[in-house]
Amino acid sequence: MLREERVDNIDVQHELDTCGLFCPEPVMMLHNKIRDMAPGEVVRVLATDPSTKRDIPKFCNFLEHPLI
Repeated sequence: MLREERVDNIDVQHELDTCGLFCPEPVMMLHNKIRDMAPGEVVRVLATDPSTKRDIPKFCNFLEHPLI
């Protein structure tokens, strides 16, 4: 767990480092992380796989999680 900090005026409570991983691992890890989070908490995802720019917004849309 990341100590709470502000990024661009957004409170971030968690950070998920998926650098070096490829689809579908980043989205699977995000899904597991979200299950352990309280409503209203924010997770920042760090990723190097270009497909996460497509996959994570689709994941958030499908499960009705806000993407900020």
